Amino acid sequence: MTHKNIIVEGMTCEHCVETVTKAVNSLDGISQVSVDLDKKQVTVDFDDSRTDMDAISSKIIEVGFEVVLN
Repeated sequence: MTHKNIIVEGMTCEHCVETVTKAVNSLDGISQVSVDLDKKQVTVDFDDSRTDMDAISSKIIEVGFEVVLN
């Protein structure tokens, strides 16, 4: 299991939190998603044999938010 923190710009409300959470959870291999609106951070636990950071980032971008690369 892999644990990653992702900085996401553009989230401003609880609806944004729900949108990102649902989008990331729709990917195969995701075990947990937590979104911290104040920190603009998405924390994801996932099986890296079933998905990867590129897929997670693409899904977040697909629903209208910006992923900030570390």
